[in-house]
Order: sequence, then structure tokens, then C-alpha cells
Amino acid sequence: MNIISLVRTISTAPRPVVLIDGRSGSGKSTLADELAPALGAQLVRLDDIYPGWDGLQAASDHVHRFVLSSHPRWRAWDWDADSPGEWHELEASAPLVIEGAGSLSAANRNLATFGIWIELDAAIRKQRALARDGDRYAPHWDRWAAQEEAFAAKEHPRARADTELPG
Repeated sequence: MNIISLVRTISTAPRPVVLIDGRSGSGKSTLADELAPALGAQLVRLDDIYPGWDGLQAASDHVHRFVLSSHPRWRAWDWDADSPGEWHELEASAPLVIEGAGSLSAANRNLATFGIWIELDAAIRKQRALARDGDRYAPHWDRWAAQEEAFAAKEHPRARADTELPG
């Protein structure tokens, strides 16, 4: 499915809310960078929300509790200070794209109009992620991958997606 047909499919909803999930380095951010402007959507990245290297589940819960609420907002994580940062308000009536590992949970999917799973070979994903984030991410790769595995076993994000795209 190309971006044009994806936008046509998604934009049939009165207020599209799209969840883009996949493992680290799969291409979620790249797709979100194309899709959000094409939909005229606000973009929320879980990379800005994860509360540290052990925060995948907490960020998923944050999406449900705050981003997908009737008063949508999200709280940034200050990675340098290792503490919560500022709150960011979202327009409740505007389209929304949420991208990040952990976005496509059962609870979140029930509040969204469309789910996308991005699939890519593990070796290529690791190469991409480490090229992108380098030494800051390298010591945490296995730790993060274990959280992705636990989330996938619990929530089955791939099965919850309306479409699966290659990374």
C-alpha cells in the first residue's frame, strides 16, 4: 500500500486517529513523517514520552490515559534530566498520528480509527537504530528489545493492525 492509498483509506474517518507500531528501527518515524502532513494530522512520537529505557509499557499506558482522552495531551520525558518534562496540549478535533513501539495495544486500538504495523528484519532494524542513535542506544538495545518482546506477547500489536507495511 502506498502513501496515497493509505491516506485515502484513513481519511474516511471524521477524525482519523492512527497508531503506527513496530519494533525499533523498523521505519515507524519515516512513515509518520509522510503520513501526518498528508492527513493534516498532529504527530505524537512515543520516543518523546517513554520514561527512560524501561518505559515502553508506561508510554503505551500514557497514550491511553492522556493522548487518546477527551482532553488530549502528552507529557514529554526529559532524557537528560531523567525526569518528566513539559505537558503538550493536542487539538481534540484534529487528526492524530501516534507512532512508536507500544502504541498499538488493545486499549489504544479501541480508541483509534486505524492501526499500522511496520515489519522489518531484526538485523536491518538494529543496524538502522544504532546508525540513527549510536552510542546512546547501543548499551540499551537488548533491554529495549526484551520490552518489545514482552509487549508483543501481551498485546499482539501486529494482529491488531489494519495493515502491515514493510519497513
